[in-house]
Amino acid sequence: MAGDKVEVKDMGTVSVGKEGEDEERLTMAPWEQHSVVISIPRFDYNAPSSLLDHSHSGFLVTCPIKREKSATKEAMSILEKYISFSNTGSCGSLASSDGNDAAKRRKICMGEIDGECTKGVESGSKSATCGKLSEDSCLSSAKSDTNEERSPVLSLVKLTRSGLLLFTFPRNNSPEVVNIVSNIIHSVESGSLSSPLWCHRIFPIQATCCLKERDLSAVVSKLVTQFVNDKQNKITRPVKFAVGYNRRGIEETEMKISKNTKGDSNAFTLLDRNKCFDVVAAAVKDAVSDSIVDLKCPELSVLVEWLPLSGVSNGSLVVAVSVLPNNLVTTKPRLSIKALISDTKGMRNGKKIQ
Repeated sequence: MAGDKVEVKDMGTVSVGKEGEDEERLTMAPWEQHSVVISIPRFDYNAPSSLLDHSHSGFLVTCPIKREKSATKEAMSILEKYISFSNTGSCGSLASSDGNDAAKRRKICMGEIDGECTKGVESGSKSATCGKLSEDSCLSSAKSDTNEERSPVLSLVKLTRSGLLLFTFPRNNSPEVVNIVSNIIHSVESGSLSSPLWCHRIFPIQATCCLKERDLSAVVSKLVTQFVNDKQNKITRPVKFAVGYNRRGIEETEMKISKNTKGDSNAFTLLDRNKCFDVVAAAVKDAVSDSIVDLKCPELSVLVEWLPLSGVSNGSLVVAVSVLPNNLVTTKPRLSIKALISDTKGMRNGKKIQ
């Protein structure tokens, strides 16, 4: 209504009313405190089936359980800035736009909705507003008067496990996700970006594949070769590497699979951690013959993350794979991507950092 005003108060309250009238305070849940500014995007229910058929890049975000909505908003805010930075080479894209308009546009593409999101993936924009999450549910650049094209689109994928968020780019689009996460971590460590409240870790996904020996071996070999051939990565010989395999929530899936396989001992053998390590290590050695395992100070780390996708059959398992330099990983207490928060005890607001 005309003349109404909405004001966000501290301690999770909102005041709604007309000018000249007493304000009525309504208590809101933590994840709703900023809902007047930014909306929670819908899940892309086409994404899981696409992940089964094609490789995708993206980001896997860990957060506290029951704080997924707050973490989604926070991740959207961070990613829109640094995807824009990656595409434009300048971090001034958001500052030049109106803050309220930018906040209202922060939504993520949910696939082909009313034909508004294209199937293909267009290249990054060089415009100042490149990388915004638009109100049409697309992470895209603003239109310019030149022939500059839109930046990539992200989809929010539904998972069966709490405490995880999955964002994927469309097929055949592979932006420099490692560089994007590297810039985020560097900004947090330098203090130019405030430490996130809800997003604990952002794992860059370079590729996805079905959890099968042939597929996993091919993806690892390809990514390791790319890493070694990249002149920006300073590598000594022999190449020291480590392998990490995270299977959050895999126990429930293993129980479901065991009921359906009816004694097939060869089914889904890569669910076994040691078997997966053997396959990945063999793929690394095939790509780099003079490579050795070093769990304390690896020059490259192959991280495999099982994705608990919703809406797929029990026998369909998908993993995310990345090959990362040593400055982006920690080896204690286990091999993983660096955390974005600096809580040395591994706890934040009573919740264990994942």
